[in-house]
Amino acid sequence: MSEATQQATEARRTELATALASVRDRISGACESAGRDPAETTLVVVTKFFPASDVLLLHELGVRAIGENKDQEAGAKIAAVRAALRGDAGLELHFVGRLQSNKARHVAGYADVVHSVDRVKLLRGLSAGAMERGRPLSVLIQVSLDGDTGRGGALPADVPRLAAAVVDRAGLVLKGVMAVAPMEADSDDSFALLREVASGIRAVHPGADWVSAGMSGDLEAAIRHGATHLRVGTAILGSRPSLL
Repeated sequence: MSEATQQATEARRTELATALASVRDRISGACESAGRDPAETTLVVVTKFFPASDVLLLHELGVRAIGENKDQEAGAKIAAVRAALRGDAGLELHFVGRLQSNKARHVAGYADVVHSVDRVKLLRGLSAGAMERGRPLSVLIQVSLDGDTGRGGALPADVPRLAAAVVDRAGLVLKGVMAVAPMEADSDDSFALLREVASGIRAVHPGADWVSAGMSGDLEAAIRHGATHLRVGTAILGSRPSLL
């Protein structure tokens, strides 16, 4: 590694460490305000459009959950990261983007968690991929909080049926629900609705206690309403590079 490259790497490590500490402080503060233990939350750092080198630096800084949105990027990136780490080294890959049914089998071959299951059609491929990999795949049901399923997410009324279908599929483990707060809506109102949906699922499936909600701009509201997994990208990695 040249001196210039080493200096750039050190500068990026410092940048990421500072941003990561800031986000963790926000999480701690929000948990304190909500009367919650920060240990109840998991930070998923969304690394879409950022290189494998950033994932490796985040791993050095203690991050163990990363999020990716696109199969064509995520598969190659996680393979490169795992090769560099000579194994997964405790790193979890969370697939958080909208999933196409023809990509489901492939995603299940490398992802540890899929947050965006919103229709039964996805389950066959996810199950097949998990079985081929030889390890269970954790699944979250994405919930539409504004009734617009065209942007991803199942309607709240359809979530119980979809949850039952997940449970019936070999290789899949129902872990809970996920949602994105609509831009035009109040985050507290949106996450309050998600909390209701999550409670209903948990009443039938007690082990499905994950609530994936909250991003860079609204993680405090998500924590107020019981989020267990926070998907944060920009606040840690910066603005997306315009490479893809």
